[in-house]
Amino acid sequence: MTDAHHRAAIAERAARAGGVVARELFRGELQVETKDDKTDLVTAADRDAQQQVVATIMEEFPSDQFVCEEDSQQLADPESGENEPSLVESVPETGAGWIVDPIDGTTNFVRGSRTWATSVTALVDGDPVGSANYLPAMGDLYAAGPESVTRDGKTMQVSEETDPEAFLVAVVNRWTDADAFGSLCRAADEHLGDVRRLGSFQATLSLLADGAFDAAACTQKANAWDTVAGVHMVREAGGTVTDVAGECWETDSDGMVASNGTDHEAVLDVVRRAVDQ
Repeated sequence: MTDAHHRAAIAERAARAGGVVARELFRGELQVETKDDKTDLVTAADRDAQQQVVATIMEEFPSDQFVCEEDSQQLADPESGENEPSLVESVPETGAGWIVDPIDGTTNFVRGSRTWATSVTALVDGDPVGSANYLPAMGDLYAAGPESVTRDGKTMQVSEETDPEAFLVAVVNRWTDADAFGSLCRAADEHLGDVRRLGSFQATLSLLADGAFDAAACTQKANAWDTVAGVHMVREAGGTVTDVAGECWETDSDGMVASNGTDHEAVLDVVRRAVDQ
């Protein structure tokens, strides 16, 4: 097994392990806190799941760096004799690292909706070599490795729909920016097909990679833990992911347009129309 294969396998293992922790607390009594605004939520389940993800990875890769959604709380108990993880704020461009989102879609989790994911990405020199999005409440594991992209072990690929007017499009903007959210929804509804918003970026991109959506769009900058795993899957499944200008999407891009690739320009035109409104 190559190092890349090993890392991809550990990404899957860690996503499952963290997802199991979160699932045990799902639809139970939760103490909910807010972060940046009243809809940016965090719970003990987020922190417990993150701790499990990181601990699982450190069993195999104790010296790697971690980019995690939740705060830099102590993720290893010093009394246990374990090493503490190396936490960094941005995606490392050199060496080995991991991106972790313990519950992508915390608001859904808190409200009892099943659409949330535990997301893990393995990086080498800034590039993903393995990613996993586990949706524990649904029982699905989406994963991409060096030579495969799968849902529950079965190969997946983006849809083959070619008519933009029939595209099922996921809007990923946060509704807290009402103008941008409304403009994007309106433009997509008028010029593409039907529109959805799931409330979990990683779940959305996983479904796009599996052909359930034909495109997804966001005109706001997104965090690496909300995106990188799913972007890796979409690309490995044959799709296209760019910024709003049509350039290759990177973690510091302002906005994202992802599609099955059959008419990416049509989706870009619609998103640009929304941005210009």
